[in-house]
Amino acid sequence: MKAYSFKVVIEPDEDFDGNPSGWHAYCPVLEAQRASTRGETEAAALKNINDVVRMVVESMLEHGQHIPEERSDQVEVTVELRVAVTV
Repeated sequence: MKAYSFKVVIEPDEDFDGNPSGWHAYCPVLEAQRASTRGETEAAALKNINDVVRMVVESMLEHGQHIPEERSDQVEVTVELRVAVTV
């Protein structure tokens, strides 16, 4: 088993008229695989992106694709949102 940790971005989302309409969440390192989603609340968007990232990683492994990894050191201190996947 291997554990992966991915940075995620969660931003307020707006409709076409500029009105608030929930939250958009995506994983920058997995953008090519379309790892993005949304939620009515920030917490829902975080849960959804966690599910999406897990599905993307599992699918990539099934198809023998390389899982991109972000560079990290022995110790990392961050205020960024992250999703951890162990497969």
